[in-house]
Amino acid sequence: MGRIFLSYLDGRVYCCRMCKTQLARLDELISKSFHCRHGKAYLFNEVANVICGPQENRKMTTGMHAVADIYCARCLRVVGWKYVSCMLQLIFVYDSVNRI
Repeated sequence: MGRIFLSYLDGRVYCCRMCKTQLARLDELISKSFHCRHGKAYLFNEVANVICGPQENRKMTTGMHAVADIYCARCLRVVGWKYVSCMLQLIFVYDSVNRI
């Protein structure tokens, strides 16, 4: 292994629960309205001090997505996942009541 170089983030930040490594700035938060099998999940625009795992296809509530787990760079605990690409199917809903 080698020396771990971590980025320092200015301002208010979100940190790893285990080792308190800074992961994201508060102003990078996009949404708090996500849920996963472990509870609440937050969507960020950009994060720091993480290591990306291998890509895998995972069934989520919105369909199949290509995702990769992300790990804290210091303690290597899984801290979330990253969307690599979306494989969404378009669903068209027709309102048959208002048809002429």
